[in-house]
Amino acid sequence: MAHTQENTSPPEKKDAAYSHGILAKFLHLAGAQWLRDGLHTVFLVYLARQSTSDYGEFMVAFGLASIILFLGEFGLNQPLVASLSKKFTHKGDILAQYTLLKGGILTAGWLGVLIFVVWQDYTPGLTNLVLVISAGVGLEALASSFFVAIRVEGRQDLEARIRAVAAILGYGWGLSLLIAGAAPHWIALFKLIENGVNLAGGIWMALAKTDFEGLTLKRKSLARTWATAKNGAVFVLMALAAILYNKANVYFLQGQAGPTKVAQYSATWELVDGMAILVSNLLLRSVLYPLFVRLWKNDRQEFARLASDCLRWLVGISLPVMFILYVESDRIIGAIYGGAYHEAMWMQKYLVFTIICAFIHNLAAYLMMSQGKERLLLFIYVAGLGVNLVLCATLIPADPLLGACLAMLVTKAAVALASTAYCHFSMRIINLSALAPIGLALAAGCGLYLLLGLTGVRELAEAAALIPFIFLVKKWRAEIKARQAAAA
Repeated sequence: MAHTQENTSPPEKKDAAYSHGILAKFLHLAGAQWLRDGLHTVFLVYLARQSTSDYGEFMVAFGLASIILFLGEFGLNQPLVASLSKKFTHKGDILAQYTLLKGGILTAGWLGVLIFVVWQDYTPGLTNLVLVISAGVGLEALASSFFVAIRVEGRQDLEARIRAVAAILGYGWGLSLLIAGAAPHWIALFKLIENGVNLAGGIWMALAKTDFEGLTLKRKSLARTWATAKNGAVFVLMALAAILYNKANVYFLQGQAGPTKVAQYSATWELVDGMAILVSNLLLRSVLYPLFVRLWKNDRQEFARLASDCLRWLVGISLPVMFILYVESDRIIGAIYGGAYHEAMWMQKYLVFTIICAFIHNLAAYLMMSQGKERLLLFIYVAGLGVNLVLCATLIPADPLLGACLAMLVTKAAVALASTAYCHFSMRIINLSALAPIGLALAAGCGLYLLLGLTGVRELAEAAALIPFIFLVKKWRAEIKARQAAAA
C-alpha cells in the first residue's frame, strides 16, 4: 500500500500543475466582456451611422479617458496583484492603500485632461464630452482594485456578474438617449452609470464574498501608503508611456485632419485593438498574470512551461484572426459602419499586423512584471514612446491616415521585439520545434488561398486557408488531453 501511495503522489502534483482552471475563469470574464463589447459596438455603430463628426469626437473623448483608465489600472493593478498574493498580509489594509493612491492619481489625471483640452482649444461641446467620459472611465479604474481582490481569490465568476449588470444598465442609458437624439454630454453619462455600478458591486463582492478581513486604513497604513506610492511609481510611469504611444497618433491626426479622419481611423482601430484588448485584459491580465506571479515564487519550472505554451497559443490564434480581418476588411467595415468609411477599409490591412505584436508583447510584459523587471519594461515603453512621437511628427503631416497607421505598426513591432527578446534570452520561451507546426499551418494556408484564389470564388479560397489552423487547434487539444491522461 505504501508503494502505491508513493507512485500516485507525484502525478497528483503534476495534474495540479497542468490544471489551473484557466479556461473556466477566462470564459466567465469573456461572457461579461462579450456582452459589454457587444453593447459598446452597437452604441458606436449607431453613433457612427448617425454622424461621422460626432463619432470622431466620441473617439477623441474615449482616447483621452483611456489614459486615465490605464494609469489607474495598469499603473497600480499589477503591483496590487503581487501584494495581495503574499502570505501573512492584511489584504484589506493593502486594498485600502491602493484605492487611496488610485483616487489621487485619477484626480490628477482628470485635471491633466482638463488642461489638455483647454490647451488644444476644443469646442465647448467636445470639452464637456471629454470631461464627462473621463470622469466615468475613472470610476472603472477604482472599481478594478476590488476586481483584482476578487481575482486573487479565484472568483472571476463574481466579477463577471457585476460587469454584466453594469454594462446593461450603463449602455441601456446611452443607447436610449442616443436614439432619442439627446446632446452628447447627456449621452456620455452612461459611463458614470456603468462604472458606478461596477464600483459599488466590486466593493460589496470583494468584502462580502471573499476571504478579505475588511477594508481598513489605520494610522500605520497611512504611513506605509507613501512607501507603496514610491514602489508603484514605476508602474504609473510605465502606464503613462504605454498609453501615450498607443494614443499619440490620434491627437496628431485630430490636429492635422480633424474629427472626420479620426473617425475613419477609429472605425478600424476599434476592431483591431478590440482583439488585442480581449486577450490582454481577460486572458493575460485577469487570469494568467496572477498565476504567473504565484508560479514565479513557487514553481519556476511550471512558470517556464506555461509561458512557452502561451506564446505558441497566442501566435497560432493571432494568425487566422489577422487573416480574416485583412481579407474581409471591405465587407466588415462596410457592413458595420457603412460606405462612408471607405478609407477605414484599406487602413485595416495595415493595422491587422499590430495584433500579433500586441499578443506577443503583452505576454512578455506580464512575464517581466512577474519577475520584478518593471524598470526594464519602463525603459522599453519610454523608448517606444520616443519612436512613436518621431514617427507621428514625420509621417502624419505628409499623409495623415497612412502615417497614423505606419506610426502605430512600427511602434508596436519595435516594443514587441524588445520585450520578447528579453524574455527569450532570460527564460527561453521561444521553442522553435513547438512553433514549427504553426509555420506549417501558415504555409499550407497561404498555399491553399493562392491556389483556390485562381477559381475566382473569394469565399472558397478564404475558407480553405483556415483549414490548416483547424487541424492545429485539434492537435493542441489532443496534446492537452494526453498530458492530463499521463498525469491521472
